[in-house]
Amino acid sequence: MHFAEVVFWLSFATFIYVYVGYPFLLAIIAAFMPSRRPKTDFTPKLSILIAAYNEEASIGRKIQQTLALDYPSDLVEIIVLSDGSTDRTDAIVKSFRDPRVRLLHLSGRKGKTNAQNEGMKTARGDVLIFSDATTVYHPQALRYLASNYADPKVGAVSGCYQYFDLAGKSPTGLGTIAFWNYENFIKMMQSRIRTISGCCGCIYSVRREVYTPLAPEVISDLVQPLHVIRRGYRVVFEDRALAYEKTTQTTSEEFSMRVRVVTRGIRGLLSVPTLLEPWRFGWISFQLWSHKILRWLVPFFLLAILGANLFLAQHPFYRLLLPAQSLFYAMTVFGLLFPLQRLWKPLGIPLYFCTLNAAAFLSVIEVIRGKKYVVWETVRT
Repeated sequence: MHFAEVVFWLSFATFIYVYVGYPFLLAIIAAFMPSRRPKTDFTPKLSILIAAYNEEASIGRKIQQTLALDYPSDLVEIIVLSDGSTDRTDAIVKSFRDPRVRLLHLSGRKGKTNAQNEGMKTARGDVLIFSDATTVYHPQALRYLASNYADPKVGAVSGCYQYFDLAGKSPTGLGTIAFWNYENFIKMMQSRIRTISGCCGCIYSVRREVYTPLAPEVISDLVQPLHVIRRGYRVVFEDRALAYEKTTQTTSEEFSMRVRVVTRGIRGLLSVPTLLEPWRFGWISFQLWSHKILRWLVPFFLLAILGANLFLAQHPFYRLLLPAQSLFYAMTVFGLLFPLQRLWKPLGIPLYFCTLNAAAFLSVIEVIRGKKYVVWETVRT
């Protein structure tokens, strides 16, 4: 009984710390830090690198939208990194006569991170901006990102995700939106205090001179900023630089994407193990343990809470907690079978929460098994 109670409360306390305690602690510290917004009059030359695999449905619209962004036209180049596309992606890019648009076709499929490594070799800009083919930027997103580089101590800048589900039919749509609003808040607090520990994959930027080529199996928007930090630069979050993305439309799409992202994230973090040493990188190590490692381990804490609760069910207090857990997971199962979110959108949140954590659970297993995710499949169109 005593051991089961210890397991229950340690697991429960860690779970609460990860999702509530850590953000609350950040908010308290950030309240004592000044909030600065740089002016948008600093305009370095930009290279916008768009990773694409079979994006004929989106790439033309993406290029047109990027060309229309508010930034001096002579200071922008667009490089589409076609990772072995077999559809009309390459032909659509070549149809643009604007000299600012270039195609870099990469033979064979070696993944997004490899494509970015190759694109960096041909880029001419002082700042590299990484984007996806389906992402729409706020008209002044480039100005907001670039303005932060007036500070020579800034080595990378992340923009801000805003997800949307126009049709309202995605079973995990509201969960995705709520989760990324929550993540954006954490990044905002981290940035105000000192530096963030990871960027938003479809809208982040790096000084060209501090870019580090990465292994194809790691996720660049987490690992690239960590290398920037190791070189003594700050990574900041620019909440005005908005990137709009559709949510995935099925639970299986979201689950598959999260497994790939988290597996690459774990592998990426393991590639820079010194940053996990608090005696060398105190604040960064604290962020990575709190926001990444413990977050990825949450499914194991949830299993421990449920298992200990079952063992303690003869105690009146724990007997009351067991039906609450059972109801939550039952809603998840019903959400898989029936579109509960169409009755009331918050009913889809348990499904999204469990999808995230099931993906994290599988990702940890995949890493232990030696599984690598290098290439990606187009999910949003």
